[in-house]
Amino acid sequence: MTAGGGYLECTLFSISTCMSKDEPQRTAKERLLLEQIDRLKREDEMLHNILAVDIWAIAKTMDEFQPGFWAAFMKNREQALKRFMDEVIKSKPVDPKRPPFLR
Repeated sequence: MTAGGGYLECTLFSISTCMSKDEPQRTAKERLLLEQIDRLKREDEMLHNILAVDIWAIAKTMDEFQPGFWAAFMKNREQALKRFMDEVIKSKPVDPKRPPFLR
């Protein structure tokens, strides 16, 4: 491999040598990328958990001030989820190759 990043012309006997010189650098970059992806996944999960606790705390507090708030909140959430799923299903393109239960 040249310093500019291009590959040298390798003979049949030196192909493995040309490929293996670049391999440690490639695997190190892949490992770094995978570590960054894992860190982002953990941060996303932590943010999701924090938001879930915040929503629960607000709803719990509201239920203390206004009895029945939690039940109304969950009913509205269920209706909103149904509307959202209906919209997703309507906007999803139909693929005749997929089985009917997956369309």
